[in-house]
Amino acid sequence: MPYDKSLDKQLFSESVEFETTRLTVSVFSYNDGTPKIQIARENKNRDGEWQFAKLGRMVKAEAEAVLPLLKKAVESLD
Repeated sequence: MPYDKSLDKQLFSESVEFETTRLTVSVFSYNDGTPKIQIARENKNRDGEWQFAKLGRMVKAEAEAVLPLLKKAVESLD
């Protein structure tokens, strides 16, 4: 069965922005299934618009900023 965006429910989302990067921690439940945490990265392009990028590695400042968001996301899983 192909992915159906209408079945994907966002239960939590919070972002932290840096100079050229934004990290978003979210909790989604697909088709009323088990809620799962997602971490996404977006980078600013030359026009100043956000564009999806592979998360890959994080520098220390990014990891420290994401930790409190992850804690909130985990609490929302209850």
